Amino acid sequence: MRCFISINLPKEIKEKIKVIQNKLPEFYGKKTELENLHLTLKFLGEIDEQKVEEVKRRLRKIKFEGFEAEVNEIGVFSEKFIRIIWLHLTNCDEIQKLVDDKLKDLFEPERRFMSHLTIARVKNIEDRKKFLTELKKIKIPGIKFVVDKCYLMKSELTPEGPKYVILEEYFFE
Repeated sequence: MRCFISINLPKEIKEKIKVIQNKLPEFYGKKTELENLHLTLKFLGEIDEQKVEEVKRRLRKIKFEGFEAEVNEIGVFSEKFIRIIWLHLTNCDEIQKLVDDKLKDLFEPERRFMSHLTIARVKNIEDRKKFLTELKKIKIPGIKFVVDKCYLMKSELTPEGPKYVILEEYFFE
């Protein structure tokens, strides 16, 4: 099954992100559905049931204090070839490194983790320069929330888009 480890967002935070999504300049593509908004701490890819059980066992051993994260910036990965519009999420690097460490002999460590929420996937933009100018005008209000758990998720790809299923939940102290 196709799996990843994530921080999921409270409903009220998703609603605030929807307001930002509605301010995006015109583009051809798709906004991320609210139910699919999350931060991927680690993508595991296609793994079998045995590996899933080992991942669960290791993640249960994580000891970590809850923390406050903040959505503080909007951007794209490449201004020349815009495919993803993201929001940056602060304070998530430490938990990502801890997850990486717990799974280091099962999966390659992340080479360049960038704590982001994908809010839209772009297929085409008619006027890239205008789009980027308008994108930079979007003000990100201080959207803060407490992160006190992470999840092992399964991604089921369907013709309507991905459906995410929680396999297990891990609470922080």
